Amino acid sequence: MADITDIKTILYTEKSLNLQELGVVVIQTSPKMTKTGLKSVLKEYFGVTPQSINSLKMNGKVKRFKGRLGQRNDYKKFYVKLPEGVSLENTEA
Repeated sequence: MADITDIKTILYTEKSLNLQELGVVVIQTSPKMTKTGLKSVLKEYFGVTPQSINSLKMNGKVKRFKGRLGQRNDYKKFYVKLPEGVSLENTEA
């Protein structure tokens, strides 16, 4: 079952801020989060029912750390379309 702890952050990049003007919020989560799990978390903790959710799986890059190969963590990105006039910032306490 999905939990609020699976949500890592709400992304605030140039692209995501442009999307927020259109009512779309970009959320970074753990790789095990699903669309239905995210929908239930948004309903339970924020009291918001999203209109649509699109997901994107991001694989961690292979990088060198002090001469050794390592890999960044995998994560999922969700593009959540909220109803007009609703934002996650307004619902947080």
